[in-house]
Amino acid sequence: MSIPAPTVGELDPSIRLLLGPGPSPVHPRVYRAMTTPLLGHLDPEFLGIMNEVQAQLRYVFQTTNPFTIAVSGTGSAGMEAALVNVIEPGDTVIICAAGVFGNRMADIVGRAGGKLVKLEVPWGQVFPHAAIEDALEKHAPVKAVGIVHAETSTGAMQPIDGLGKLCHAHGALLVVDTVTSLGGIPVTVDAWEADAIYSGTQKCLSCPPGLAPLTLSPRALDSVRARKTKVQSWYLDAGMVADYWAEGKRVYHHTAPITMVYALREALRLVAEEGLEERFARHRSNSAALIAGFAALGAKPLSPEGSRLPSLNAVTPPEGVDEAAVRKYLLTEHDIEIGGGLGPLAGKLWRIGLMGYGSSQANVLAVLSAIEQGMKKQGKAVAPGTAAAAALRAYDAA
Repeated sequence: MSIPAPTVGELDPSIRLLLGPGPSPVHPRVYRAMTTPLLGHLDPEFLGIMNEVQAQLRYVFQTTNPFTIAVSGTGSAGMEAALVNVIEPGDTVIICAAGVFGNRMADIVGRAGGKLVKLEVPWGQVFPHAAIEDALEKHAPVKAVGIVHAETSTGAMQPIDGLGKLCHAHGALLVVDTVTSLGGIPVTVDAWEADAIYSGTQKCLSCPPGLAPLTLSPRALDSVRARKTKVQSWYLDAGMVADYWAEGKRVYHHTAPITMVYALREALRLVAEEGLEERFARHRSNSAALIAGFAALGAKPLSPEGSRLPSLNAVTPPEGVDEAAVRKYLLTEHDIEIGGGLGPLAGKLWRIGLMGYGSSQANVLAVLSAIEQGMKKQGKAVAPGTAAAAALRAYDAA
């Protein structure tokens, strides 16, 4: 007996304004690039496009690292690639975990056979470099230190300046998660002296999920070449993938997601056209206005000023407000998606992404007005336009 074909209608998803923790809104030019006809993954024209993407990524990462690629996979694939290539069984690895993604790094260390040293601070806070230095001294020799620059689950922004030099002074590599920061706030790989840095395409680069920008320093590559054991993952083995991306070699490794490479190329063109400093200023301005609007509603940021992401804004709702009900109201009545809290912050947080193309004054005013209406549905007395007015005052004062 044959299995009958399922009845599936034409694809027609709702049109949402994506202001959650990701994915972010995609620029129309990126969508258009994705309709470009396919080339073969070893076609000389496509290899030339790969070269262009590598050069563009070096600009956004602010690095001269020859090994700068886009891993075929989401940001989590970038995380795994960065870690499994530098960690061998028995290596001591320090992970700074103050949120979901720091804890995910810690999990990967164990799966790779590393000896985990886990540093923790309350979610929403950042790590003082002195605490990392103490751990480096106490647990020497340390192979690597892993830390999240932009913790998506809390909205905290970790200072990285000086950390690479500190790690190198103790013989350790520095691994940095920039999934929610690349293209939205400064990421300066060479100035940081960072060694393995990864990101994702679906956040501040305003591209669909599917690729993970990754750059490895010469120091990290030397460590990979000196391994005594094979990399745990065949697919993410940097030595093998490097030969596919290396100009002049192009040894077949896997079939790249060609359409996603087209998309990333166009997304990175948009970043360069705007300019990094201008892009960073736009993210800061829109975040400041959003926070001002929330303050007028009685909602407070989770992280203190100076340690707060402008790309992912985490705020605690006013007392007595059902945060999940407001999120549901936004989705069903306004087609606006925002995120809630995770782990110990579940039910206690709103997470609003203002990333890349989605970071705009129009989106700030739209989400604030919708949240204000959602609060009024719960009986909260809010004068109409309170949040938007506060946000506009913040724009005027900037």
